[in-house]
Amino acid sequence: MKLNLTKPLIVFDLETTGLDLVKDRVIQISYIKVHPDGNEERKNFYVNPGKPIPAEVAQLTGISDDDVKNAPLFKDIAKDLENKFKGCDFAGFNSNHFDIPMLAEEFLRAGIDFDFSKCRLIDVQTIFHKMERRNLAAAYKFYCGRKMEEDFTAHKADEDTEATYRVLQGELDMYAPGKQEEPERQLNNDMDELAEFSKVNNNVDFAGRIIWKEMKDKDGNTLTDASGKPRMYEVFNFGKYKGWGVADVLHRDPGYYSWMLSSDFTYNTKQVLTRIRLREFNKN
Repeated sequence: MKLNLTKPLIVFDLETTGLDLVKDRVIQISYIKVHPDGNEERKNFYVNPGKPIPAEVAQLTGISDDDVKNAPLFKDIAKDLENKFKGCDFAGFNSNHFDIPMLAEEFLRAGIDFDFSKCRLIDVQTIFHKMERRNLAAAYKFYCGRKMEEDFTAHKADEDTEATYRVLQGELDMYAPGKQEEPERQLNNDMDELAEFSKVNNNVDFAGRIIWKEMKDKDGNTLTDASGKPRMYEVFNFGKYKGWGVADVLHRDPGYYSWMLSSDFTYNTKQVLTRIRLREFNKN
């Protein structure tokens, strides 16, 4: 099924030196930029992580230190990627849990404040798990009718990207209104709806150190906005201020902001905290 897009969609996958958002780095990026008119741009390239690739990662991905030694550092391609990705939505497999947070960290390490909060983030794995609860290979067989190993090599970013793109199209075909009787098993070909369906948590930052919480009145009733949706505010989800409003803590204990910025939190967490601090400062 052709995607119903109102702006370009970046379908992408990353290979990395590991799963630690603070310490690990990207070694391969692959993406398909799908335009609203149906035009597709494909890019696939290695990235020099600036550190050795662990043996288990090299064995899993087939990417060695020799493969990336002459590749650019992320900071050398960050500006070009920013230009390519600006104004786009994003889709991937497990991307809301890992690939988007990792990409956000790499951008911030390169000095680029790419605001993913302005993008619709569509996680093909979340859609699949909510509907069928299996992995990418099973998703490919289920939605595309073929075994993934017949068409692709596992753990190659470019091939996983192609498979993810086909699975997303297959999901929209299978769950199109009219093909499923139960309303809860229907998905419209709409990026807003898919992004909302892909959400599995109420995180403000990708690491979940700050989360959204409903605002209540003095009687414990949920406050709503003009459209009837619950009004939300940011609260800390860890440490001595867990459950406290971030804005309240910044006013009561200004040193907590400095402590977080100097501690081993992700750049994205610090970025989100700084935006909240600036917002509160500008209110005064």
